Amino acid sequence: MPTPALPPQGAPDRSRRWRRVRRAAALPLAALVLSGCTVPGFGASPGDTTSSKSVFHLWQGFSIGAVIVGGITVGLMAWAVVRYRRKGDHIPVQHQYHLPLEVFYTVMPILIVFGLFAATLVVENKETSNPKTNVTINVNAFQWGWQFTYPGSNALVYGQTTQSPVMEMPVNTNVHVNLTSTDVIHGFYVHAFNFSRYALPGVVNQFTFRAENTGTFFGQCTQLCGLYHSLMWFRVKVVSPAQYAQWLATFNNPAAAAAAAAAIKTTNEELASGVASKASYTKFGR
Repeated sequence: MPTPALPPQGAPDRSRRWRRVRRAAALPLAALVLSGCTVPGFGASPGDTTSSKSVFHLWQGFSIGAVIVGGITVGLMAWAVVRYRRKGDHIPVQHQYHLPLEVFYTVMPILIVFGLFAATLVVENKETSNPKTNVTINVNAFQWGWQFTYPGSNALVYGQTTQSPVMEMPVNTNVHVNLTSTDVIHGFYVHAFNFSRYALPGVVNQFTFRAENTGTFFGQCTQLCGLYHSLMWFRVKVVSPAQYAQWLATFNNPAAAAAAAAAIKTTNEELASGVASKASYTKFGR
């Protein structure tokens, strides 16, 4: 019986080495896949407004910076572990200082923090700015519904819980919103806009939207406000400027004017007194 040929010298060692490399590479890849992280969004979405896209790009920059810094750090650690692993009982030469490396690791984190701070400041200034606009919507939150009035017109929209009242606004236009509450703390949240603000009793929260796409987007209260909090829904409908003007024109009649005037008067009285007087609004399914 012929003797089987022996493998080349060093082949088993190379095979074992490659198996170790594959296992080491599989660990971070498995962690990335199991984390559900998406690239290039890194788990976030850009949203449908100019401000949400600015915040999204800031998040992307933070995530890419973290990946770069983390990759360099892990790579240097892995290199040191492999390069200077124990090979015998001989003690390597000891070095107490490495001035260039210490300066680098001190200055570089400071520069990174300053860069992140500057980028955050720019985006936050855009987020909190209220540019001039001709479109203003007064949003009033109450248990458990929403009221939308449009200064300069007779437009009035209100509804409770699953009625999902619609806040209509034009696309590619700065829309100024005055957000109030007449009873408890509510949360104004539009998922597609990546946006949330508190509606606080006694406080007028102001912000500006600029939607870039038409469509109807779901919104809801995100602050526990009572029994039907989970059903305190609304919708944001973004239309063309022409459609928005046509929609406002549908309220140019005496009945709409009387209804808007009465609603605004009641809301102003509630805001001034701090006591909700819309007793019928607290009934489910009005």
